[in-house]
Amino acid sequence: MEPGGKAARFSSGWAAKALPQRLMLLLLTLLSGRGLHVVAAASSSGAAAEDSSAMEELATEKEAEESHRQDSVSLLTFILLLTLTILTIWLFKHRRVRFLHETGLAMIYGLIVGVILRYGTPATSGHDKSLSCTQEDRAFSTLLVNVSGKFFEYTLKGEISPGKINSVEQNDMLRKVTFDPEVFFNILLPPIIFHAGYSLKKRHFFRNLGSILAYAFLGTAVSCFIIGNLMYGVVKLMKMVGQLSDKFYYTDCLFFGAIISATDPVTVLAIFNELHADVDLYALLFGESVLNDAVAIVLSSSIVAYQPAGLNTHTFDAAAFFKSVGIFLGIFSGSFTMGAVTGVVTALVTKFTKLHCFPLLETALFFLMSWSTFLLAEACGFTGVVAVLFCGITQAHYTYNNLSVESRSRTKQLFEVLHFLAENFIFSYMGLALFTFQKHVFSPIFIIGAFVAIFLGRAAHIYPLSFFLNLGRRHKIGWNFQQMMMFSGLRGAMAFALAIRDTASYARQMMFTTTLLIVFFTVWIIGGGTTPMLSWLNIRIGVDPDQDPPPNNDSFQVLQGDGPDSAGGNRTKQESAWLFRLWYSFDHNYLKPILTHSGPPLTTTLPAWCGLLAHCLTSPQVYDNQEPLREEDSDFILTEGDLTLTYGDSTVTANGSSGSHTASTSLEGGRKTKSSSEEVLEQDLGVGDQKISSRGTRLVFPLEDNA
Repeated sequence: MEPGGKAARFSSGWAAKALPQRLMLLLLTLLSGRGLHVVAAASSSGAAAEDSSAMEELATEKEAEESHRQDSVSLLTFILLLTLTILTIWLFKHRRVRFLHETGLAMIYGLIVGVILRYGTPATSGHDKSLSCTQEDRAFSTLLVNVSGKFFEYTLKGEISPGKINSVEQNDMLRKVTFDPEVFFNILLPPIIFHAGYSLKKRHFFRNLGSILAYAFLGTAVSCFIIGNLMYGVVKLMKMVGQLSDKFYYTDCLFFGAIISATDPVTVLAIFNELHADVDLYALLFGESVLNDAVAIVLSSSIVAYQPAGLNTHTFDAAAFFKSVGIFLGIFSGSFTMGAVTGVVTALVTKFTKLHCFPLLETALFFLMSWSTFLLAEACGFTGVVAVLFCGITQAHYTYNNLSVESRSRTKQLFEVLHFLAENFIFSYMGLALFTFQKHVFSPIFIIGAFVAIFLGRAAHIYPLSFFLNLGRRHKIGWNFQQMMMFSGLRGAMAFALAIRDTASYARQMMFTTTLLIVFFTVWIIGGGTTPMLSWLNIRIGVDPDQDPPPNNDSFQVLQGDGPDSAGGNRTKQESAWLFRLWYSFDHNYLKPILTHSGPPLTTTLPAWCGLLAHCLTSPQVYDNQEPLREEDSDFILTEGDLTLTYGDSTVTANGSSGSHTASTSLEGGRKTKSSSEEVLEQDLGVGDQKISSRGTRLVFPLEDNA
């Protein structure tokens, strides 16, 4: 390893101290009159020391220059990769090529550059010899080495197995393109996860929330334990046939099950978005992948924290198991709270200040508050992925309403660009890492077993959970949807980032190599077959995102009636979970007015004794605006009270009842006055002042939750 910056500092310090000593020696010699030959000898030795010190400083400067040049070349390599990927994406979109997604392209280009760096660049450095420290029982993170009176600082890179001591990487360029895993977690992952929450289509997400939560939490847990147990059997088989050269514990298998359960169907979702595939299927896949990443990372942390008491730390222990479950719940709930609180704080700051007058400052504050959520959660021992995800959802739901028009556009575009660049950078690095990573452990038995385990784990939670969910859903998850969800279980950036974060042991190195190959296969093969699979399964495409399911579906009914006589016995079952209907009412009446400039005034929703507080918290814009501001993607969770409208002689309600005209609307000076909930509903439904010409027709709107 090359000497660090301290070497130059120590060298310059030694030279500075030597100069006064030489001057003092010269003065004493002249005063004593002991001969000029002593003075000459002292002068020549001093000059030699100065020349040696100058040469060392020059060599150090050259090394620093060369290191800086290599850093620039490595970063330029990735920028050129991204540039080439963007140009190829444009060509594919122009030619309407869908068999390969942009992430697959980035991986291919990364592979090509990795081959060039591995086999096309010569070795530029070497290791002279290894030093033995047999008296020490542990490795030090920082080491100071005394070389001829000069101290050099070295940092720990990791453990090297004795069999690979002679094959240590001797190419500085390959070392430069191998990034610290923390770069992925602290720099590249936050914009990807935040964009997922900030761009969430809340209307369709909340309509399928129950199913999404089931797939994300129960499905990920089932997949983790099935994959973990199957892989433990594979490890036992490897040990029997002599293919296992080091320790591989059951907890390692569970950890692999957790990280490989993180799905990332970016290819499938991109094609869905381009073809405008069925919105409910898109919501199920997108919602599962977003929450699934959060669950997988917390689950992996809980497995790492599993520490049974006693000498054997890899046996099952009930106390340690329940402790891990508690850690899972604590980390997830703490991260969720931290993300939501950060979003609420940002909403309050943007509401009660005039930052909207300075869009640049407003956008900068929004960006910094959002990114700091990730780092704050990690610093507090929670999970930044969960925190930044729910921060994004909270920012989109509340803070977005307070932003100026310029800041709304800027924040959307900013995080969309960061998400695009970060994701393609990670996939480019995946291709590069196949040839530049130095700790690969290829095991054919483990790799084949992993593919089989992933397939069985995916099937074991998609089909059974869909069956049980359909028992309570009016809009069923069809067999073709289940097949598409089974097919869309791609692995991507999150699984890679979790695998590369720790590659110190033999087991983790084998997991990383296998994860890398699984990502390659799923992105290239499964991602490329998305369009033919949509056609083969007869899944609707070209669907308007705001369009509801077709009339022949059970979730949308147009029932003919003739006044109140037909109302009996025809009430539609409300599938919306009561908890979320209560949440919408609470959010619309209290949280939205407190945190944003929209919603009804708090003076009309809070009790009379809270009048002073209501006046302080209610924004003046609420009184000035004729209609409340609202975000583009309404969550569309409405209570039965909000779903009652009266047109002419017919009353339209969510539960399907109809009746004669009541006093819910009145004419004052030729103008119709409506309640705030009616106005919000009309905006959501887009009916406005439209008239229903068919009298006696009872409409049942598809507002119920499909979960």
